[in-house]
Amino acid sequence: METKEDEVRQERIVEARARNISHNVRCTECGSQSIEDSQADIAILLRKLIRDEIRGGKSDKDIYKKLEDDFGETVLYAPKFDMQTAALWLSPLLIAGAAGGIWGYKKYRQKNNVHIMALNLVRGVPLTPKEKETMLEILTPPPSERTPVSWLRRLLQR
Repeated sequence: METKEDEVRQERIVEARARNISHNVRCTECGSQSIEDSQADIAILLRKLIRDEIRGGKSDKDIYKKLEDDFGETVLYAPKFDMQTAALWLSPLLIAGAAGGIWGYKKYRQKNNVHIMALNLVRGVPLTPKEKETMLEILTPPPSERTPVSWLRRLLQR
């Protein structure tokens, strides 16, 4: 009895691994479906090949390598990261970085557009309340903590 249960358990493991691998392999005939979802003859043969390789003791990595060697890198849904695919993998980061940089630069220019505000003052164009606040913030020097009179004021206030 024990061996029958072990065989059933082993077959379930083989089936689960085969399905996992099959979902990550593109059908070479259909192109848009995994071999798990495709009913093409080549997909059926590849599913059988994967199960035979698993029963033969091969690891998932070895099976992916064999499929890639036989059918090319396009058979895998997730291409590996190397010099040829670096642009594909890094493009979302580059686009997000560029968009963030442009957004930050525009925010910086909006906040510190003092030259245009000064020209508007010279021309007689009234400033908006936001522009007035920004001008005062930029042009007002920060309060100094150590003025000769400040320690005397503190002393007298006690």
